[in-house]
Amino acid sequence: MKAGTLIIRLAVGGLFVGHGLQKLRGSFGGPGIEGTTQMMEGLEMRPARRNAVAAAVTETAGGAALALGAVTPLAAAGITATMITAIRKVHWSNGFWTAGGGWEFNGLLIAAATAVVADGPGRLSVDGAAGKSTWGLGWAVASLAVGAVASTALIEAGRRAPSEPNAANGGSGSDSTAGAGDGSGSDSTAGAGDDSEQNSSDTSAEASGRHAGPQETPPPVAVDESTPELPTEGTDGAS
Repeated sequence: MKAGTLIIRLAVGGLFVGHGLQKLRGSFGGPGIEGTTQMMEGLEMRPARRNAVAAAVTETAGGAALALGAVTPLAAAGITATMITAIRKVHWSNGFWTAGGGWEFNGLLIAAATAVVADGPGRLSVDGAAGKSTWGLGWAVASLAVGAVASTALIEAGRRAPSEPNAANGGSGSDSTAGAGDGSGSDSTAGAGDDSEQNSSDTSAEASGRHAGPQETPPPVAVDESTPELPTEGTDGAS
């Protein structure tokens, strides 16, 4: 039994199962299928939802197959396709090293999957149980080539496909717009109209109360000419 190959199979395959479930079900803090669909639209991988499901299923199934050592060249080809796509669409422009967002880790995973094919999954595997514990270098090169071709085909198809308006917001834009128009918008307008009418009525009532009739002029105060005038001298507080 090749213990080293078994460790690589379990580690790399297990990682891909985890990443696939992140995309497919939102497990381990992943974005789920809706978040992955938005990501695919942003990367011009259209149709976005179809590519999101394909990537999630390929990583999950390919990782599981690699861990089990089942149809190892096909599993490695699927893993290679997803990693080459990630390199070309996300990491290539950032250089090689992971510290700068480069493709170092993706390249390492491709190399590990290809090495498992070249060396074979070993006797403790599904392929080994079927009498195919070793595949050889030719199959390794073939899996690498198939993965590269598949990735290129998907990238070119996505680039030529028309964009999906609702993919970037998960398809909720039109619903929320409709909801705003049918519900809160009409209620707000109706409420504003009622308030305006009430204010107008109050203003009119006040205006009509003030101007309902001619203003009454108070009668003039009669001045009694016989009333003596008060003395003006000596009244400044001196007396």
